[in-house]
Amino acid sequence: MDFNTLRQIEYNRQYMATMRPVFNKRGLFSDGTEEYVTPSEPKPYDLVTIRFRTAKNNVDRVFLIHKGEKHLMFKTETKGEFDFYSLELQMNNEKASYYFEVRTGKIVAYYDVRGVVHEPNEYYSFVILPGFRTPEWAKGAVMYQIYVDRFCNGDPDNDVQTGEYSYINDHVHQVKDWDTYPAQMDVREFYGGDLQGVLDKMDYLQDLGVEVIYFNPLFVSPSNHKYDIQDYDYIDPHFGKIVEDKGELLEEGQNENRFATKYINRISNKANLEASNQLFIKVVEEAHKRGMYVILDGVFNHCGSFNKWLDKERIYEGVEGYEKGAYVDDKSPYRGYFQFHNESDWPYNASYDGWWGHDTLPKLNYEGSKELYDYVLGIAKKWVSPPYNADGWRLDVAADLGHSQGFNHHFWQDFRKAVKEANPNAIILAEHYGNTRDWLQGNEWDTVMNYDAFMEPVTWFLTGMEKHSDDFREDLLGNADSFWGAIKHHTASFSMPTWQVAMNELSNHDHSRFLTRTNHKVGRTNTLGPHAAEQDVNKAVFREAVAMQMTWMGAPTIYYGDEAGVCGFTDPDSRRTYPWGHEDKELLSYHKDIIRLRRENPELRRGSLKYVDSDYNFLAYGRFTSEGQCLILINNNYYPLEKEVTVWEIGAARYSGKMVTLLQSSEKGYTLERKEYPIHAGKITIDLPVTSATILKFEED
Repeated sequence: MDFNTLRQIEYNRQYMATMRPVFNKRGLFSDGTEEYVTPSEPKPYDLVTIRFRTAKNNVDRVFLIHKGEKHLMFKTETKGEFDFYSLELQMNNEKASYYFEVRTGKIVAYYDVRGVVHEPNEYYSFVILPGFRTPEWAKGAVMYQIYVDRFCNGDPDNDVQTGEYSYINDHVHQVKDWDTYPAQMDVREFYGGDLQGVLDKMDYLQDLGVEVIYFNPLFVSPSNHKYDIQDYDYIDPHFGKIVEDKGELLEEGQNENRFATKYINRISNKANLEASNQLFIKVVEEAHKRGMYVILDGVFNHCGSFNKWLDKERIYEGVEGYEKGAYVDDKSPYRGYFQFHNESDWPYNASYDGWWGHDTLPKLNYEGSKELYDYVLGIAKKWVSPPYNADGWRLDVAADLGHSQGFNHHFWQDFRKAVKEANPNAIILAEHYGNTRDWLQGNEWDTVMNYDAFMEPVTWFLTGMEKHSDDFREDLLGNADSFWGAIKHHTASFSMPTWQVAMNELSNHDHSRFLTRTNHKVGRTNTLGPHAAEQDVNKAVFREAVAMQMTWMGAPTIYYGDEAGVCGFTDPDSRRTYPWGHEDKELLSYHKDIIRLRRENPELRRGSLKYVDSDYNFLAYGRFTSEGQCLILINNNYYPLEKEVTVWEIGAARYSGKMVTLLQSSEKGYTLERKEYPIHAGKITIDLPVTSATILKFEED
């Protein structure tokens, strides 16, 4: 090659460098979805292809940084406005974490879970967990949480009767008026909801678009919430069926449950217990027939003082077929299931550990009993196996299980093995607040109830309220920086398979209803009264929240009645009955339509999620695949906005095509009316109504 040719090549190189567009950070993207990691759930020792996207002809080099080493990526495809760089990475049998370095001339940028950053941080690296997978059916599935006693009474014959037994030193009470507000001391108030009621409403659930039913606890328990399990082997006959009913109610003033003969027969008689288990089988079969799945609530940290292993209430003491409980007799086979502090108090030893000091919630002593350890693993298997065939477990206060974190990790590893061996497609999701990283390494939980990376950031941004309605923070209301900061920080603990099945709730049984939070009233039912929970609520803000829930990464989970406009301060007021016959028809219609749109647009279920823009009380983000691109715009201001929004970065064309409205909510309600917004230079200009959510989809001309 002669000198003149070399000089021409160098001239061309320098000329092209001056003509290259300015380094375009908006074009940079990668995540763990299947379009960027293939296979997205690799087995150990698989060869994985990782892709990175840039604006077309915009960067010089892209490196993948793994284990401190730089791996040069190669441009393998140009499509539309983007170049795609690829690299094959050999997996081993341990977690692989990585981030990207992008170079353009002298400009260097890094890309991790946070997006484009100036300095990398290992905490925010992308993660692949070889051998870890989450159930396909749960990825992006619409879940529905049912607090059974308050959902629907399908069988009045199994209702708890007033005076049937005593709970916390007073008789239980049957609530005759379905629409009565929960009492301040609600734990012993029963409205009569049951599994027959769920069966009766299966058409309703299917019409709503529900894909997964998550039940609060169903096992034999004395409270309406049933987080104080009495017998893990059986569905409570008050939720199931009572086929043999005999015995007497407690006399007035009598609080000793050994005399509660009607209750003792109802919950210890094997005919009632087996009939109740059979009804549960029928519920699961009916759900499966309709393409729905069923998740059970597992309360394994503690049981209840009524539990047959402890029998503090002396319910089982004289019943044939039951061993003596550890409270009754120090020679009980269950003696090691609990930790007692006074060895001289038998019979009737009340010196056992209670969870957070509650003697109604005895702490289970796994470290002290291999029999207990094995028994609970057997329960874990039993309910996800034939003939019951539940599809997974939600784990109550899962990180509190043992007396040390090391033990807890060991237990949940064994729990996972037991469940997945019995039913490989079962899901394991845990209740957990705070950093979840240690529990989500692929060998314990599949995912979590997504408080930190969904419920709390959405609540603070849209309402400025704490999730119990215990505080109002004006500095967090509309604070988009705080919102995105929380989202990016907490999702960094998730691998993509975990994020895709994370339970995204707006409300649940432990917190105030989201619709109530929109009124900015700080307090609870005991301070403000239940009526205040439904005063001055803002349905437009609630519709915004639902739009975010149904367009976010993960499994949107509706707390029964939210879709019908149910309000309520925190527990127990959030446990109001479903308002059959006087639902908010417009909110119900809104939920049905937005769930349908989620189903019809796969990118809203399984696509990538990308930050697009933000401002005070304004969010813009995209959900997209190579086949479909949606843009979601949230205007939480009390005034309309005109916005110019970039759309090419989510895969829309730069110089042709349009964004069309799929749905728009506002203070006036919502509409499915089609509006078109032509794309000019990769952007659209759109007017956003007051307090609105807008879902747009790209269409080619």
